[in-house]
Amino acid sequence: MIKKTNFADNKKSPTGGFRGLALITGGSRGIGLGIAKELANAGFNLAINGVRPQESVQNILNELSEFGVEVVYARGDVSNKEDREQIFQTVIDKFGQLNVLVNNAGVAPRERKDILEASEEIFDEVLNINLKGPYFLTQIFASHMAEIKKENPEFECCIINVSSVSATVASTNRGEYCISKAGIAMATKLWAARLGEFDIPVYEIQPGVIATDMTAGVTEKYDRLFNQGLTIQKRWGMPEDVGKVAMAMATGLLPYSTGQVVMVDGGMTTQRL
Repeated sequence: MIKKTNFADNKKSPTGGFRGLALITGGSRGIGLGIAKELANAGFNLAINGVRPQESVQNILNELSEFGVEVVYARGDVSNKEDREQIFQTVIDKFGQLNVLVNNAGVAPRERKDILEASEEIFDEVLNINLKGPYFLTQIFASHMAEIKKENPEFECCIINVSSVSATVASTNRGEYCISKAGIAMATKLWAARLGEFDIPVYEIQPGVIATDMTAGVTEKYDRLFNQGLTIQKRWGMPEDVGKVAMAMATGLLPYSTGQVVMVDGGMTTQRL
């Protein structure tokens, strides 16, 4: 059951968009944390999702609270149906509504193996977390947003999918990851098409090489590749680079761009001669 919402609480932000609640999956580290900080700075209350115990992320939650917003931890594994339902219930019990869903949680394969040798077990693990999880979490929250929109067409909300340049750039030693991100790219189009009747925009961000714990083990490799011209902008991407794009989407600065992709890759995927 959808909890009744006080739409007066859906206040306008200084950027011309709105303040409301944003749920960021995988929001306690890396790109997710970069997004959380930018949205908090824009005035959004936050629901941070992760799988670690709350005591392990309490310092991060406290840091986000210093932006002057409310922060709640919605623990759960997005690949698990019961956990997805619990995440939804935590958000609704605390805030009554959701304005922005950021599907960011994702994992790299535990073992990078050539696709001729990769295991079915790791394929399932990556696809369940990176694709199945956000697909069905979106289903839950999109239904919630649509119900509110029926009551109040002025209610502002959106969905943001964080995929990767790996949606289109093939890496044969992590095929499961590439396939999961390509699936997210299609899911963005599907949800944008389905939610158009409710005027709920759906966006996608495709980050390139971003400095996070996921890339910490390949620092030397990418330092060398940057120097060799991998990207037009010869530097690592930072979580805040992705966060600023998410903030623009969340605050309504791309009002006529549903279904679109923004590359945050320093020009990596720009074809050059």
